Amino acid sequence: MKAFRLDELEAERAANDGAYLQFVRERTMSVGLYALDAGALDPQQPHQQDEVYFVVSGRASITVGTETTQVGRGSVVYVPAGVAHKFHHITEDLRVMVVFSPPEG
Repeated sequence: MKAFRLDELEAERAANDGAYLQFVRERTMSVGLYALDAGALDPQQPHQQDEVYFVVSGRASITVGTETTQVGRGSVVYVPAGVAHKFHHITEDLRVMVVFSPPEG
């Protein structure tokens, strides 16, 4: 079993000065924590993997393809492989759990 505490993952991500911390990598999937502060710009480009975002905290909008919705704590968003997507109008520091399948990178 692998078990994690969100506060420890956030501390590790912050200590590494990165917006993204991958903390699980298996044959069929990977999982990471993605952070964007209020007012930040999301630099993402389309990925070659399907993704599921689970918003842990914060508020923002996300555009996937041509559709836009607001997200906040508890929101779940599926992004198909190859589809352009970005978080924007980030009004509260955003912390998002990201599941890639197959694994990212």
